[in-house]
Amino acid sequence: MESQSVPTQASLVNLQTRVVNILTKPRQEWPVIAAEPKDVPGLYRNYIVLLAAVPAVCTMVGMSLIGMPIPFYGHVRMNFGTAFASAVVQYVLSLVGVYVVGLVIAKLAPNFQSEPDTAQAVKLVAYSWTPAWVAGILFLYPALGLLAMLAGLYGIYLMYLGVSPLMKTPAEKVVTYLVVSVIVLIVVYLVIGLIVGAVFPVAMVPGRSF
Repeated sequence: MESQSVPTQASLVNLQTRVVNILTKPRQEWPVIAAEPKDVPGLYRNYIVLLAAVPAVCTMVGMSLIGMPIPFYGHVRMNFGTAFASAVVQYVLSLVGVYVVGLVIAKLAPNFQSEPDTAQAVKLVAYSWTPAWVAGILFLYPALGLLAMLAGLYGIYLMYLGVSPLMKTPAEKVVTYLVVSVIVLIVVYLVIGLIVGAVFPVAMVPGRSF
């Protein structure tokens, strides 16, 4: 019997379809997502763990094989062991971060006349973060990493469209709820970056290969 923890061909097709739909026609896709079962483990298994691996793996490959030029310092590159360990920590914290942000957004919901539904909030975070995860492939060439980060701006727009269908937020509360949710997301991912930098401080030192 095939383990459910291993992505099947059907689940990968569904993943591709969902990615395309949320990126190209989010207004139509959010109501579909809102009506789907509130299955957080399934969301992680079939979507989050796969897409969140893209920036982690690509950063590992890019920083170990190509590296990044730093003005006035030279070329920075990691050895594979450091890059691998850093990618694993980044990946695990990203998985945790999705749930933490979703949990906080759900806890804040009553302040914006919204439903405090953690499963729906995790959906909101995961699917809104899709552009940043997909654009993570640009980290294969680390100098393009900033462009990948800019993809997160489209993710904010996706979240704006998804707040009302998923959290049942009144139209007049959507913008303020969105702003608070984005602040929470930024804070959590800044903390993740600081943790990775603290665990691997050498990775933050320019002007050398290591």
